[in-house]
Amino acid sequence: MGVAKILDQYRDRVVVAEIDTNEPVDDVVDIVLYDSFAQPESDQHEIGVLVKNPNARRVVVYTWNFHPDLVASARAQGVSGYLSKALPARELVAALEAVHAGEVVISEVPGRARPANGLDWPGRGEGLTDRESEILALITQGLSNAEVASLTYLSPNTVKSYIRTAYGKIGAESRTQAVLWGVEHGFLPDHHRIDHWRGGP
Repeated sequence: MGVAKILDQYRDRVVVAEIDTNEPVDDVVDIVLYDSFAQPESDQHEIGVLVKNPNARRVVVYTWNFHPDLVASARAQGVSGYLSKALPARELVAALEAVHAGEVVISEVPGRARPANGLDWPGRGEGLTDRESEILALITQGLSNAEVASLTYLSPNTVKSYIRTAYGKIGAESRTQAVLWGVEHGFLPDHHRIDHWRGGP
């Protein structure tokens, strides 16, 4: 929803056709924008599946994780773009238009990237950072700390640190409490289509 909200102000240039990650790509789309939030990173098979899908003309990874191995793997799998979540909306749209025109666009490696203005995530209202929120979403999906570390390319100690601060912000004293909180606050994968953006502007 957050990405669609950012792009909504550019409906004359970009139309969001589908944003349900739990459904197959049935319509032909010009660009699949793969938001890595609480999803497998771009070195996993999901990217290759999207690239090979004849209904997806081009695939672009949208992330804050610019680990060199991830960028190299995404490029090797044939993505047309690897874009930072720190891009302002106008730059994101310009990058997508360049990809649509046939260019391969890789964002410059950001510092500790902050998400673009207008981008939202579960738990933001409770003070969770984007990264704390993502890790809590992965825990809510049942992943272990080791699996979270592997998936996010963070060290186990960094994952533990994010978990501790997230627990403090949501008032959880155990993993079970954190998972229950996550389930109640929208941290499970979204199984709903958002019809506002279907059918064009």
